[in-house]
Amino acid sequence: MITHLLTRIDLKMNSFSKGQKKIALYIEEHYEKAAFMTASKLGETVGVSESTVVRFATELGYDGYPKLQKAMQEMIRNKLTSVQRIEVTSNRIGDDNVLDNVLNQDIDKIRRTIEEISHEDFNRAVDEICNAERIYIFGVRSTAAIASFLGYYFELIFDNVRVINTSSQTSTYEHIFRMTDKDVMIGISFPRYSSMAVDAMNFARSRGAHAIAITDSTTSPLVQCADSLLIARSDMASVVDSLVAPLSLINALIVATVLKKKDDVSATFCHLELIWNREGVYTNHDDDRDNVKENEK
Repeated sequence: MITHLLTRIDLKMNSFSKGQKKIALYIEEHYEKAAFMTASKLGETVGVSESTVVRFATELGYDGYPKLQKAMQEMIRNKLTSVQRIEVTSNRIGDDNVLDNVLNQDIDKIRRTIEEISHEDFNRAVDEICNAERIYIFGVRSTAAIASFLGYYFELIFDNVRVINTSSQTSTYEHIFRMTDKDVMIGISFPRYSSMAVDAMNFARSRGAHAIAITDSTTSPLVQCADSLLIARSDMASVVDSLVAPLSLINALIVATVLKKKDDVSATFCHLELIWNREGVYTNHDDDRDNVKENEK
């Protein structure tokens, strides 16, 4: 079965109608823009009707225009440069009501993540994490923030966590060269994908460690080296990487591990609360109000 969109277009080009050829040529030359257009907008752009665009998708073997649009988005997933992201974002959102548009798009990404994530893989990942001798977390560039967030909480729950946030090949291997089949590697990467994340995951698999990929699609390069695949929808066609859904997934991982190790974690946090209170780590709001009242006298 032919899956690549451009191959399908090339094979069908001679049989397309005049209108369909306009669509095909536009997609070949401007797929980074077409991928985020509605059927109506694409038709308007190339000068054909919306129904012609829908028939074009069917002619290519897709079950409706949304499937064709998804194929275009998958095709450019790792191709958009930062400058192209700005242009696409401007076309999709414009200058009006940016706040509502961005928030609604993030809501949609969480909804899609709920629909697409494998509960079986999620539960297996939680089991492997809880039973691991060492837990490695790899996340660089924009994903370094959520890798550090996951690492912060896992370091409170476990005493065997190592967060790797360098894209240096030498430094990465210095962190993971002791990895064994008793360990877990959590690799986090979204478009544009980190080549070092792929290398680290492949190394983990070669050592027999359980590799958990947190990424955005089944076409991600992390998939081929993952034992457990956790899909969280991102948006590579935005000025910034949308990591709302990935962070929500990481929250779920943290909660699931806490519940699985509830007794141990409760004891740990009881001890931590004593330390935090003794050292004044967190402000005591009631004490602060009492001090204000005392100063006002």
